Amino acid sequence: MGILTAILIIMVAWAVYHFLPVLTGKEINLSGTKSKLKHIKTIGTLALIFGIFGQLIGLYQAFDVLMKRGDVSQSLLAGGLKVSMIPTLYGIIIFILSLLLWLVFDFIVTKKSE
Repeated sequence: MGILTAILIIMVAWAVYHFLPVLTGKEINLSGTKSKLKHIKTIGTLALIFGIFGQLIGLYQAFDVLMKRGDVSQSLLAGGLKVSMIPTLYGIIIFILSLLLWLVFDFIVTKKSE
């Protein structure tokens, strides 16, 4: 989860750093800014991949406990599976946020370049 939070912070910082000159009117090269803003989607995709990777690690640990312990109740198993889905959900939320940020910023840069 810490890695996903770091990716979220990096994504927002990247977006603000490259979009702020457009908002203030200091950016002249809008096509260069547009290409830099595409990296927001890439960073969001990285968050999604790390979220899925986190779930796989959680599932591996849960199945390892099942293998060692043997008989486990269904509610305990369901609780472990539910907890293993948290990184995936967090990664998906970051990915959706990256797409929304990119969509809004791309729209604004396109309007300013016209």
